[in-house]
Amino acid sequence: MRVTADRNICIGAGLCALTAPAVFDQDDDGLVELLNPVPGEDDRPAVREAANICPSGAVTFTD
Repeated sequence: MRVTADRNICIGAGLCALTAPAVFDQDDDGLVELLNPVPGEDDRPAVREAANICPSGAVTFTD
């Protein structure tokens, strides 16, 4: 799995950081920060969920 987070379209909802905190965080402006672009097997379900619930579509992944 490879994860991307587009800070240009992020609206700072924070759902990604709440759902997959090992992979995502938020900067001081509330925008997504990608901590781990290649998450381990244990984090992959949370990444999928984060991508599905991201209101702006900023979080994406490829398997």
